[in-house]
Amino acid sequence: MSELLARLERVQRRIASAGGDPDRITLVAVTKGFDVDAARALRRAGIADLGENYAQELRAKADAIHDPSMRWHFVGRIQRNKVALVADDVHLWHGVDRAAVGDTIAQRVPGAAVLVQVDVSGEPQKGGCPPDAVPRLVDHLKASGLDVRGLMAVGPAGVPQDARAGFRLVAALADELGLAERSMGMSDDLEVAVEEGATIVRIGRALLGPRPVAARVRR
Repeated sequence: MSELLARLERVQRRIASAGGDPDRITLVAVTKGFDVDAARALRRAGIADLGENYAQELRAKADAIHDPSMRWHFVGRIQRNKVALVADDVHLWHGVDRAAVGDTIAQRVPGAAVLVQVDVSGEPQKGGCPPDAVPRLVDHLKASGLDVRGLMAVGPAGVPQDARAGFRLVAALADELGLAERSMGMSDDLEVAVEEGATIVRIGRALLGPRPVAARVRR
């Protein structure tokens, strides 16, 4: 716990040094690959927003913890056939990048809060809606009854500064569309994201360290 609290303090200092307010930027602790004890420790450290990339892992941890104060974020690419598995526990869906996924969420959880993922890296495995198609997708999701809170992006691999242009584009798109939330920035490119207007950051390794080897092999 002492190491976790020290890491949390370092992350908060990084946010502040980049010009952000740690009390106003939502820190989502990503527990992908870690066990339920890690999720419990994060909650004891005062972090209420936890993120998962895989439906099965979110389901298992939510069932084990039973904490109504915890807010689960689905931060990965969701398969339509997995929506029902976690729909009752997801506070915010970060990775909605096509109409079909939004429609499935709307059917299962009317009025659910979602973010539209914007493709800023050109890396197919990361998903995302092409920037020029974002307004049309936002309109479709709203028409489906979803609560579109904002946009989300995953920066490109490599030098953190390489993410700046994409993050700046996401912030500009959010402004144009009147959307308040910008979920962007992870352990490596946190400062760049905050400088470009992130309101939500998704942090895993900087809080919990490297993922366990077994989890990396499994996934």
